[in-house]
Amino acid sequence: MWAMANRLRRQVVIVVGFCVMSSQVAAQQLPAELQQAWQNTKLSDSALSLVVKEVGGPTLIQHNATVPRNPASVMKMVTTWAGLSALGPEHTWRTTVYTQGPLSVDAQGSLQGPLYIKGSGDPFFSVPDLWNLLRDVRMRGVKNLSRVIVDRSDFGQVATDTYAFDGAGDRPYNASPDAMMVGFGASRLVFQPDPQNKKWVGFVDPPIAGMRVDNKVEWSNQRCPGSPVVNTQIKSAPNGTTVQASGTAAGSCGEFSVYRLTMGQEAFFNGLFKMIWKELGGTLAHDISAGKTPGNAQALVWHDSRSLADQIRVINKQSNNVMATLLLLRIGNQLNGSGATVASSENAAVRVLQSQGIDTSGWRIDNGSGLSRQARVTAQGLSQMLDVIWQSNYMPEFMSSLAIAGVDGTVRRRLRDDEVQGRAHLKTGTLRDARALAGYVLGSSGKRYIMVTMVNGEGTAAVRPFDDALVKWLAEQ
Repeated sequence: MWAMANRLRRQVVIVVGFCVMSSQVAAQQLPAELQQAWQNTKLSDSALSLVVKEVGGPTLIQHNATVPRNPASVMKMVTTWAGLSALGPEHTWRTTVYTQGPLSVDAQGSLQGPLYIKGSGDPFFSVPDLWNLLRDVRMRGVKNLSRVIVDRSDFGQVATDTYAFDGAGDRPYNASPDAMMVGFGASRLVFQPDPQNKKWVGFVDPPIAGMRVDNKVEWSNQRCPGSPVVNTQIKSAPNGTTVQASGTAAGSCGEFSVYRLTMGQEAFFNGLFKMIWKELGGTLAHDISAGKTPGNAQALVWHDSRSLADQIRVINKQSNNVMATLLLLRIGNQLNGSGATVASSENAAVRVLQSQGIDTSGWRIDNGSGLSRQARVTAQGLSQMLDVIWQSNYMPEFMSSLAIAGVDGTVRRRLRDDEVQGRAHLKTGTLRDARALAGYVLGSSGKRYIMVTMVNGEGTAAVRPFDDALVKWLAEQ
């Protein structure tokens, strides 16, 4: 009797061991409905990294968890958490206007000496913010400027070729970081319908001198099919910049806008400054130049940004690339000092994460946005980070930055079923050859789960139904 029982035990152990070793999604088998969803993707098992675990509890599913993969925009979770934990939710950026020594203005409103503007890389510094800052300068009696010097020394060489990643260098998602970035450096192209003449009237906002729209967008009488698609080409010349716009738009769509990068960040700021200063009744004798603020300069006026807690909501919910990179550079600047670069800031962020016990083996944060072919993380490391976040005092601030399933952000049109809508806080990642989804799911039992899924290679778009099925399954647990 006992001998038979021992033989049965050995057989069970052998069978279980074989199942674990031969399992396609190893560690613990996927539930049947998830196995079918994965098989339907027709993707190779080797392309997938997956971790599912209870918050602060056991791992439920694990596959290729230590393989470094490109997480696409899920990398923003890494950057925003490193920033939030290192700098704190109330951290702000200050953009300051200085004069050389105490303010000295003559009877005509002429400022003695240069006007300095020191940028700090505020990710959300806007055109209205710059207008208000310069209005404050005018309110202090300054009208005539001899020179304006822009100080970008918080950063080192960080400018990028906006066409390098995918050739779409005029698209705002490719914007280059800059310590004095305003409005992401993007121009708004506005198209107004003229029903009487059946044509579109185009103009650019802000109306920087030398900027014009060559509008060849054609009128259509069809029913509006959705947001019009406009093709653009940017033509730069010594006398200005021309945006050539083409395509077809239905008149029934009404007025619409598209955003484009029409010039480099430095040129955009210079043109914007001159436009606003002129609108405010000021004059500028010489051009704007780059330089450093002297030690004896006196702060005249300044603008404090929205808090970091507010800014990471934009970064993660809207998946804003350049804001993420500027946050990474801020980490480097605040931890290492002036002259921050992407490389030095990446090292600073990694040190922050490692100090929390997060395994960053094989990681490459790169520019911090995920808009990179070189970026790498592991599913295991990400799941560790999400566990650390949940135990942190800053968990509520971070959670509020993630997109809510079926409600807002990049998952507002996904996971709208009653059993899952509002029950998951997620970050998506999408590149041509990479898909990722990570975050927290609240199960019907009241348990909270961490999930990280990443797929790299050809045909990765096929993983979306599997990812959605995984979220729904967790919401039902």
